[in-house]
Amino acid sequence: MEELPDIPEDAKKDKGLWEKTRKSLIERLNNWEDQRTWNEFYQTYWRLIYSVATKAGLTREEAFDVIQETIIAIARQVQKGQYDPRAGSFKAWLLQMTRWRVLDVFRARKRQPSLADQGNSDSEETSNLALDRLSNDKDNLLENIWDKEWRDNITAAALERVKAKVSPRQFQIFDCYVMKGWGVKKTSEALGINAAQVYLAKHRVGALVKKEVQALEHTML
Repeated sequence: MEELPDIPEDAKKDKGLWEKTRKSLIERLNNWEDQRTWNEFYQTYWRLIYSVATKAGLTREEAFDVIQETIIAIARQVQKGQYDPRAGSFKAWLLQMTRWRVLDVFRARKRQPSLADQGNSDSEETSNLALDRLSNDKDNLLENIWDKEWRDNITAAALERVKAKVSPRQFQIFDCYVMKGWGVKKTSEALGINAAQVYLAKHRVGALVKKEVQALEHTML
């Protein structure tokens, strides 16, 4: 039997942080209604928040803290009826909530620099520069990162939802033909099916993915 490749240490670390964050988040939402909804929210948006936070200059651990604090803040505002879809898009609101949490981390760094950073003027200067740029609404640093990550995250989330709704076989066909770009002949030969089955899976799964993407772009959940 062919041995599976070892899982990279960074991937193991991220998985551990993901599980820890999810558990802590659910515990903090324990007394609130509809935990299932907020768990789904976490599953949908954690990668987006994480990616933006790390690209803004945070560590993995700090990024996962930002994920949790952002979702908790959003849940509290929704619970209090403070979220108004008419005031602007959910995409812009989520960005603003994430921005505030990222800024909180940089401010905390200034108040309590780590031992590794003490006396390191370059590290302090970098943090100050990031804080100034992220605080400046006229600077599109975070917006540019956000826009690049948003579409990829929405597509990935839509694919995960569709994957749970269709048969493993249909999703496999769609994955090979559409996502891997194998073409009809290679997909048919590799999976032992005919061209009609390839086109059918593409149509059915593709339509569901498109529907999920549209739903995620226009609603919070």
